[in-house]
Amino acid sequence: MLIQEIIRRKRDGQTLDRRMLDLVMRGIADGTIGDAQIGAFAMAVYLNGMREAETTALTEAVRDSGQVLRWDDLDLAGPVLDKHSTGRRRPRVAGAGPLDRRLRRPCADDLRARPGPYRRHPGQAGVDPGYDVSPSEATFRTWYRMSASHHRPDPCARPADKRLYGVRDVTATVESLPLIVASILGKKLACGLGSLVMDVKVGSGAFMPTPEAARALAEAIVATGCAAGTPTSVLLTDMNQPLARCAGNALEVAAALEVLRGEDRHSRLYRVTQALASEMLIQSGLARDAQDAERRLAQTLDNGAALERFGRMVHGLGGPADFTQRAMHYLPTAPVVHEVAAPCDGVVHAIDTRALGLAVVELGGGRRNAGDAIDPRVGLSHIAELGQTLSAGEPLLRVHAADREAAEALSARLSDAFHLQAGAAEIPPLVHATLRQEDLP
Repeated sequence: MLIQEIIRRKRDGQTLDRRMLDLVMRGIADGTIGDAQIGAFAMAVYLNGMREAETTALTEAVRDSGQVLRWDDLDLAGPVLDKHSTGRRRPRVAGAGPLDRRLRRPCADDLRARPGPYRRHPGQAGVDPGYDVSPSEATFRTWYRMSASHHRPDPCARPADKRLYGVRDVTATVESLPLIVASILGKKLACGLGSLVMDVKVGSGAFMPTPEAARALAEAIVATGCAAGTPTSVLLTDMNQPLARCAGNALEVAAALEVLRGEDRHSRLYRVTQALASEMLIQSGLARDAQDAERRLAQTLDNGAALERFGRMVHGLGGPADFTQRAMHYLPTAPVVHEVAAPCDGVVHAIDTRALGLAVVELGGGRRNAGDAIDPRVGLSHIAELGQTLSAGEPLLRVHAADREAAEALSARLSDAFHLQAGAAEIPPLVHATLRQEDLP
C-alpha cells in the first residue's frame, strides 16, 4: 500500500491496522518516507485520534522499528523491571531483598530530580566524570559477566520514534495522545520488560496541562502497555511544586544521594520514590503488599544496599569508584549563590513550577537548542515549599549561577513564581491516584 493512501485513510478518520502502521514506521526508520509525509501522518492522527486497539498497534510498530532486547540467553535471577519519569528509585529496588541480582543499569533518571518538564542528563553534562548514560549492549553484556548485579541498558531511541518526534516538534502535533503513548511505550516495551511502572505528573510543572489530561494519558498508557503484553501501572503524582527542594544537575545529584544515604526520609522526593518503588515490587510479585514492599525498601537504606548498588552502577558505567563517598569532590559548585527574598509576609499558597524549570534553563542548566552545552553547576536550592510561612525578606530560594548578573536578572521572575498570602494553604496529595488495568473505565 502506498504511504499516501495510508495518510488519506487517517485523514478521512478511518482506522489503520497493524500492517499499515508497520509500513509507516519502517518507512520513517529507513528514510523512504519524507518529512512532509511524516508531518501529514502526524497531523492526521492529531486531528482524528486513534481507537484503543489502533494506539496499541502503533505502539508495537514503534517498538519493532528498531532493536528489541531479549534476555532469554542471560541467567537472570528474576524479572526485568522498569519505571519511567522521575528517577533514583532503581538502586533502592535493586537492593530490596530478593531483587538483589535482578535489575537494570541506571539511566540519567537515577541522577536527577526533575523540577519541571526539562530533562538534564548529568552524565552527559560532566556532573559524574566518565559516566555513560547510553552504554551499548556489548558494553552491558561485558559488564554483566563481570558484575554481581544484573542490569541492562535501554536500547537506543527507536529509529522511527526519534525521527517522528522531530517532525512532531515542528508541526504542532506533539500533544497528540496516541503519538505520546506510542513514543513513550514504544521505547520502553523494546527493553523486554516483565512489568512497567509509569509516573505521570499532575500540576503546574507537569507535561500535561490539566489533571483531566494527565489522567487520560495515564489511562491510555495502562491500557496500551497491558494490551501489548507488558503489565503496566501508573501513579499520578503531584508536580505543583518541585519534587526536591533544588533544581539543577549537580544539586539534584546531591539530593538523590541524601535519599540513598537514608538522611532524608521525610521529603517529597523520598515519599514519591517510596510509592513508585513499592508499586514496582508489588506489580512484579516480589512483595506481598504495600507493607511488605515498604519494609524491604527501608532495609535498603538501613543496611546501605541502595547506596552501595548506586555506587556500583556509577563505577560500572565509567564513573569514579568512590563517587558515593566523595561526591562533593566530583560535583561542581557555582561561583555565585544569590538569595531571592520574599517580598512580603505570608504562606506559600502556589508555586509556578514550570517557571522554576525555565529559570534553570536560562541559567545554563538545560538546553535551549540541541547543541547547547550544559553547565552542571547552576540551579536553584532551598526552594520554599507549599504551606511554608515566610516573613518579608526571608529567602524564597537560592540561585546558583555562573555570575551575579545572571542571578540578579532572574530574581524578579523567580519571586513572582511564588504566591504568598495569609491563611493556611491547601497542599495537594503527593500521589493523586494509582491506576492498574483493573481500574480502567
